[in-house]
Amino acid sequence: MDAAARRQGDRYLVSDEEVTAFRRDGYVHLRGVLSTDELAALEPDYERLIRGEIPVDGKDYCDMAGDYARARDDYSIVNVMLPRRYFPAWQGNILERRSASIAAQLQGAGLELDYDQLLAKRPGKADAVFAWHQDLAYWPVTPDVRTATIWCAFDDSTVENGCMRFLPGSHREPRLRPHRPVTGDREESHTLVAHVDEAVDLVRCVEIARGDVTVHDERVVHGSGGNTSDRWRRAYIVAFRSAETVAWERAHGFTHSHNDAPDVLDGVGFARDSL
Repeated sequence: MDAAARRQGDRYLVSDEEVTAFRRDGYVHLRGVLSTDELAALEPDYERLIRGEIPVDGKDYCDMAGDYARARDDYSIVNVMLPRRYFPAWQGNILERRSASIAAQLQGAGLELDYDQLLAKRPGKADAVFAWHQDLAYWPVTPDVRTATIWCAFDDSTVENGCMRFLPGSHREPRLRPHRPVTGDREESHTLVAHVDEAVDLVRCVEIARGDVTVHDERVVHGSGGNTSDRWRRAYIVAFRSAETVAWERAHGFTHSHNDAPDVLDGVGFARDSL
């Protein structure tokens, strides 16, 4: 079945083989989740958010490759956390709706949107590297950690411009890998980096086309390389987790905002022993 046939209104049909791949590898590549017209409808507001024309508070607009003090014009990875909070007109858009159906097919019923994010790598930025990490290292540990993080490409994503990279099967390791702050101090940068030995670990680079998505779970080790090309690499992420987990997070002050204090969850379940 081609991508156009798999797009059925708010639904996108995931094959049995893709469900198996997700469970085996911790991620899966789905083709043509958004059409050319659907991308074009979202793109102008995406660009306004990336350019800072739609106001975003504090650290929720930052450079994920550098520190919080870096000037905007020097950003290598422009990061916008929670765009649906700062631009409410986006709430309920086609990517959110179609991703909800994908999340249910991959991870079962009872999931809801937890957070969204934009990540745009500037051209010619070799340092636009997203460090190896596991998402659960950033989050509280709750009884139901089911996650489907949908990473939608707004540009063809290649090795040259910094596509996603995964360690397939790493989600089945018994413990999270050790993580440390990428700058040595989380007051300077939110970013964590996991221990990965690329000479030993199996690294898989996943090149995808504009409108395709990758979906990954909360434990798979992933990251991305720098952008040595002459074009942007733009992504729009929506992450689904169980309704109970989202409610627990909010009750304990965890919103996925980069404006949250790094120790906001001390004493209420943050996976400090894995960091």
